[in-house]
Amino acid sequence: MKKRIGIVEDDHDLREALGMMIQFTDQYELAGSFENAEIALKELSHLDVDAVLMDINLPGENGIFCVNKLKTISPKIMVLMCTSYEDDDKIFQSLEAGASGYILKTEGPAKIIGALDEMFLGGSPMSSSIARKVVASFSKMESQNKLTESLTSREKEILELLAKGQMNKEVAAVLEISVGTVRKHIQNIYEKLHVNTRVEAVNLFLKR
Repeated sequence: MKKRIGIVEDDHDLREALGMMIQFTDQYELAGSFENAEIALKELSHLDVDAVLMDINLPGENGIFCVNKLKTISPKIMVLMCTSYEDDDKIFQSLEAGASGYILKTEGPAKIIGALDEMFLGGSPMSSSIARKVVASFSKMESQNKLTESLTSREKEILELLAKGQMNKEVAAVLEISVGTVRKHIQNIYEKLHVNTRVEAVNLFLKR
């Protein structure tokens, strides 16, 4: 039985081309194609769809919003992002929303179909440039985690209080230590995390 594929893409010509590409395969059939997230969410909830090719830059709500809502409505539907965006935020927001893969439109029909094949086999297909960004990001996160692991329990307590917006004097009162001691701890935190401001320290700590 053929897998049924939906398409969410605002560019009319590209939407038609993707639809024809799906129809020309032996293993897939087009369940429906939609020009925006609002229409897609309304229609896909009533259609028997196995997977969706999802653009990000849509009129109205974007594709990431659509993925999030679609996975809430129909968790079993798999989503392959098919977009021109390569920035880290869009990639990770898409994956966090529930997308199973992320491929660039420029890859061409064969690569897009191959990505669908891989996704149905349990993989998480990505364009090579996207995969490199994901690996680099995880490497950076691991390095940052090692830095935060070097903090003492007291330094972590102070960072948690700073993250709540408390000033040195308030931190000192909560922990029952002097303001000078708080400043010394904060200086040690800066040195361990290789940062220069409390905003940078808090952000790095919260990204653990």
